[in-house]
Amino acid sequence: MTLSFFDQFMSPTYLGIPLIAIALVFPWILYPSPSNRWLNNRLTTLQSWFINRFTQQLLLPLNPGGHKWALMLTSLMIFLLSMNLLGLLPYTFTPTTQLSLNMGLAVPFWLATVIIGMRNQPTAALGHLLPEGTPVPLIPVLIIIETISLFIRPLALGVRLTANLTAGHLLIQLIATAAFVLLPMMTTVAILT
Repeated sequence: MTLSFFDQFMSPTYLGIPLIAIALVFPWILYPSPSNRWLNNRLTTLQSWFINRFTQQLLLPLNPGGHKWALMLTSLMIFLLSMNLLGLLPYTFTPTTQLSLNMGLAVPFWLATVIIGMRNQPTAALGHLLPEGTPVPLIPVLIIIETISLFIRPLALGVRLTANLTAGHLLIQLIATAAFVLLPMMTTVAILT
């Protein structure tokens, strides 16, 4: 069975079940649900301490109006952190290496940011479409260019994130293949590779 170098970008399946579904559900199984007891076990206490400290650090630079996003941002960060840490285990699958997951997370957050910015501060949000000191004949062209750039941003960032996450694996695979091919011809070069 010959595999391509780019087969690592495909979403793997096992017995017809896409592993991305299992990898997305598994981190939530690891976190115990909090109880109403006065004294919890060590795992629940450590979990709640970590979440509280993380939320404090996350909300430190934000004004009180931004604190309403604490639950969503903290749960997203813990979810991504546990998914990526589980991906370090051998024979596991990290869903954040898939473009579909990155785009599925990037587009709603980008859209929410744009809509909330337009709703709360429309002048500042629209002011980003036109740089200060632009000559009058270039104003319509620059507004069109900046609008297109605004709509392409989640796609570009999602592709960049996916490429950065998978480039290391692709590079290691290319080097290993080169060393394997060089081994019978030039043993010392293959060992150095």
